[in-house]
Amino acid sequence: MYLKKISFVLAILVCFLLAPNSQTATEQQIYRVIRVVDGDTFVLETKDKVRLLGVDTPELHHPQKPVQCFSQEAKDFTAKQVLNQKVKLTFEGQRRDRYGRILAWVWYGSGYKKLLNAEIIRQGYGFSYRKYPTSRLEEFNRLEKEARENQRGLWSPKTCSGKTN
Repeated sequence: MYLKKISFVLAILVCFLLAPNSQTATEQQIYRVIRVVDGDTFVLETKDKVRLLGVDTPELHHPQKPVQCFSQEAKDFTAKQVLNQKVKLTFEGQRRDRYGRILAWVWYGSGYKKLLNAEIIRQGYGFSYRKYPTSRLEEFNRLEKEARENQRGLWSPKTCSGKTN
């Protein structure tokens, strides 16, 4: 009997330790965006930072890199899409990165049917992020290729020609 009680307490303790913090955005899925940091990162009403999965935009606030070409445009695009709007977060794999940011697919618009991660790449505001592959890697690689071929956004010869440094 004593062993069963210990096992029960340990099971509850493990569940408690593995459960998301009640103050974080992993508990529910729909939040208002209150600030956009750059093209691929923003802040929720909970004060949690969200880093978009599968996409990388030119650096605007990197501690070791200068401001990159088209970084302000990428930030402005993301702000136009989601700032002061509600978004729905879905997840794949690891929920947080080493900086404590939530890693998520971000759905927005009417019925939360548009995927911000994909739209950024489709419109030429960012790259398919190959360093940490996701289930959408092939789709995002195709969207990047189409943006490049159609000279959208950072791929335009009038902006960066795909060279953000």
